[in-house]
Amino acid sequence: MTTTQKPAITLTLTESAAEEVKRFMAEEKVPLETAGLRLGVMPGGCSGFKYSLNIEDKPADDDIVIESNGVRLFVDGWSGQYLNGVTVDYRSNFQESGFAFDNPNATGGCGCGTSFTV
Repeated sequence: MTTTQKPAITLTLTESAAEEVKRFMAEEKVPLETAGLRLGVMPGGCSGFKYSLNIEDKPADDDIVIESNGVRLFVDGWSGQYLNGVTVDYRSNFQESGFAFDNPNATGGCGCGTSFTV
């Protein structure tokens, strides 16, 4: 029998980001016992990769599941290599509001804040 171990990654949701995710989860009426935030990386954006965020009812069988500030985070193995060490924050000010990513793996990015290069 072969056991495949999922890679360990570090991923942090700040307190303000967690509160915003919990608000979205309540609005979508997802089952809190199993639901979480899917964080992913997809090809595209102006710098080569872009982040994706979705509320989901439950993780996929092969997901890496991490808990941060009371929110379950679901990450697929491919995205995990690009999300290791990332901190996700929620910022709101007079001009804009939204999720912001601090990615130590990124070697570049663009002005939109949701696209990066590795």
